Amino acid sequence: MARKFLYFFAFCIILVIVGAFLLARFPAELTRLAMVPTAAFTPVKPLDANAYEDPALWYSRPGIGVSDPARWQPAYAAAAAAPTAPPKPARAFAVFFVHPTSYVNRSSWNAPLENGGDPEAERIARIYLRGMASPFNAASEIWAPRYRQATFGAFLTDAPEGKQAVDAAYADVREAFRFFLSSVDPETPIVLAGHSQGSLHLKRLIAEEVKGTPLAARLVAAYVIGWPVSPLHDLPVMGIPACTAADQTACVLSWSSFAEPADPALVLEAYAGSPALDGKLPGSEPMLCTNPLTGLTGGAAPASANLGTLVPEDSMENGTLQPGLVPATCDKRGLLLIGPAPEMGSYVLPGNNYHVYDLPLFWANTKADVARRVDAWKP
Repeated sequence: MARKFLYFFAFCIILVIVGAFLLARFPAELTRLAMVPTAAFTPVKPLDANAYEDPALWYSRPGIGVSDPARWQPAYAAAAAAPTAPPKPARAFAVFFVHPTSYVNRSSWNAPLENGGDPEAERIARIYLRGMASPFNAASEIWAPRYRQATFGAFLTDAPEGKQAVDAAYADVREAFRFFLSSVDPETPIVLAGHSQGSLHLKRLIAEEVKGTPLAARLVAAYVIGWPVSPLHDLPVMGIPACTAADQTACVLSWSSFAEPADPALVLEAYAGSPALDGKLPGSEPMLCTNPLTGLTGGAAPASANLGTLVPEDSMENGTLQPGLVPATCDKRGLLLIGPAPEMGSYVLPGNNYHVYDLPLFWANTKADVARRVDAWKP
């Protein structure tokens, strides 16, 4: 019996070693195998024109109250000296926030909305909103829709089903945005924000629903975080420039965070080979990189300029602000480098990619940036 146990134990060790070797040797291939749905794409029926009148299709919107995840306000850590809080903007403004991918199920290409949706995806989406939409909580209104997001595996394949899933998700976001506009006072300035998949949809939304319309004059800024933005191939189609001044309005901010030493090969490969909004491949062109510590395109800033990083607890549901934790430098590739790897939790991606923490790393500076641009906005 002991010998059988030892054989079994040795077999398990071999499996772990072989698995680790294969994952190290073929990370992209194995990730695709594990995450890309094998089922055929089922066409997603468009939502009814009035679907987003239903409060159940919103994580955040006026009237939700204390359960609204975007209204969470973290405190500074007990040992940290809290910097002077930025003044609240003098005028009302509304935020439309599109959350990142929280659906990783490979049984379907798009997350369900009916019957409360996928429980785990819904739970994670609320956690994301708590950490990523809360920097915008000085707004008089925050709107964050539920939508039939494309599953994680849809971004790991060149198969047509992947694009179909993304297009279906975008159609929901567009309908939610149109209802948002119909519900907000037409004189109110707006901030658009998103992360990862949310930012992908936001780029297209700006190009199709904002560019060349009266709405463009109401745009304070677009925070297109955690998804590459091409200065040459995306911004002209979006119709708004990058933010090159800290008090500039009607402009785009974007960054993707890596600790050092950074290995961004997978991200840069995907960026180079994915069509931008104009249909062309960015190739080796640098990504747009806004330095969130200065509000400017490019450049470097020391950790002392960081007003507060939201350091999460293990569950990601709570956290505290710690000033001066990380610096920020935009490198020649358009990556945002944050120095030696800070301890932020278990969700750092391979290559020292701090994608999940793009906004929490600069929580307080983002809040201050929004307030500054809202005050600078002129009707």
